[in-house]
Amino acid sequence: MSDTLLFSLLAGFLGLIVGSFLNVCISRLPEDCSVVAPRSHCPRCGSFIAWYDNLPVLSFISLGGRCRNCRAQISFRYPIVELLTGALFFYVQWRLGLGWAALKWFVFAAIVVELIFSDAETRILPDEFTRWGAALGVIFSPIVHLPYGMISMLTQWILPGESPALASFINSAGSAILLSGGLWLMGAAYARFRGREGLGFGDVKMVAFMGAFMGLETTLLALMIGSLLGSVMGLIWIKIRGEDTSTYELPFGSFLGAGALIAAVMLLQSSTK
Repeated sequence: MSDTLLFSLLAGFLGLIVGSFLNVCISRLPEDCSVVAPRSHCPRCGSFIAWYDNLPVLSFISLGGRCRNCRAQISFRYPIVELLTGALFFYVQWRLGLGWAALKWFVFAAIVVELIFSDAETRILPDEFTRWGAALGVIFSPIVHLPYGMISMLTQWILPGESPALASFINSAGSAILLSGGLWLMGAAYARFRGREGLGFGDVKMVAFMGAFMGLETTLLALMIGSLLGSVMGLIWIKIRGEDTSTYELPFGSFLGAGALIAAVMLLQSSTK
């Protein structure tokens, strides 16, 4: 077995464990509950879950997707989140190898997965992931440089001879501010003319996080992909459920997250050729 495959498998295993923790966050943060205590328990009967029933994916399979004590159904969200996070960690390690770049994209993947499923279930995008995600993106930017783009070009013109680390920092912070500010203005205009809110502030903070990690151009691509997915898949979902298109609240953050993952994969593919 090659070292690349070995480390990628280890990263995938780490992703499974991180995915298990993300499931706790998805279940508890929207309810303003601690993710530390009490320990994992069945939401129906309240019985605490033993360590051997809390293994990522394997426990779900061995239990047949049901609580050992009361036999209540366990949501398929749990193994899906774990498998998705594990697959993303495997891919990042496979493409980037060991280093700061891999760590940055591990963090990005974990945050996006949490936001996708949290918004899908509760229509809430926790500040613990959006705000801190934006901050971490800016912190990573001088270490793992963002792709050269419009903001970098403008920075170079205003501050000739600046270091790549500073240019990346300005690119990250500027992208977060410009994109989230633009989205907020669009939402405010929609609310003014339509008389109802069409965009939550959580989506605005999520876009700031995406901009900080991916930069202006890649985040714009993610927004286009997410909007397209939301328009097509959202309308199909509404029709299947027989909901009213004028009042039904789509989880836009989930579609944004899907767009972010697709755009990030495209970015990693192009940057590691």
